[in-house]
Amino acid sequence: MPYEESQYNIVAKYGYEGYPANPNGSDFNTAMMCDTTGRHLVMMPHIERSTFPWNWAHYPTDKRDEVSPWIEAFVNARLWVENK
Repeated sequence: MPYEESQYNIVAKYGYEGYPANPNGSDFNTAMMCDTTGRHLVMMPHIERSTFPWNWAHYPTDKRDEVSPWIEAFVNARLWVENK
């Protein structure tokens, strides 16, 4: 990313610089960015690969979820499409 951090609309960051928190080594620990309208979101975490607890390397042991909380992104996308 060639500009200063303030030039980007970074909406989510990895916890800290370096692996495993920042698995791709992104500048400014960027995990998600969006345009100025908030309509276009880009993200690095592959949520489609994290829909089940067994997909996670470190899932909380006190959770008994059939699917991970990331499923909500797909549920919300479907509801948005159905309402358009």
